[in-house]
Amino acid sequence: MKYQRFEDLPVWRAAIDLAVSVYALTAKLNFKGHSDLRDQMERSSVSISNNIAEGFERGTAQELLTFIYIARGSAGELRSMLLFLDRLPDFSDLKSDISNLKSLAESISRQLRSWADSLQNSDIKGQRYLTDKTRQTMQIAREREKFLEELRRSQEENITSSRNSNRQSEM
Repeated sequence: MKYQRFEDLPVWRAAIDLAVSVYALTAKLNFKGHSDLRDQMERSSVSISNNIAEGFERGTAQELLTFIYIARGSAGELRSMLLFLDRLPDFSDLKSDISNLKSLAESISRQLRSWADSLQNSDIKGQRYLTDKTRQTMQIAREREKFLEELRRSQEENITSSRNSNRQSEM
């Protein structure tokens, strides 16, 4: 599936969910007196989704890759802070919440890595490089694929119908 808006990307939605969860965690009284840690956790969590959005909107695959890696860096930064938090006695009652957030951040990082791998292994340069000719070529290719899919489906239906007819005649 080709996404037209960053808001439709599953990894962006997961990053937003992670940031909301981080904000819920940092709103707890345990963070009283730890405002620097709270602020940095909040900034890094929001940075993930913001970098995904900015890279997506840039219009080139190379810029998108750059921002994907920045987003992964922010996810790593957040995980590091969560690991640190997990060792502090003031946060011992939040171990389950911390563990869940680490898992979410790891999942997002894996998704971003997979996305980066697929971009690096493709010939796609990005929206900014599309011309009328390349758009027309892509449209023709999409129409061809749609036609071939309909043809395959029709052939499968004919084969199934033929088999059913043969079975009925054998009875």
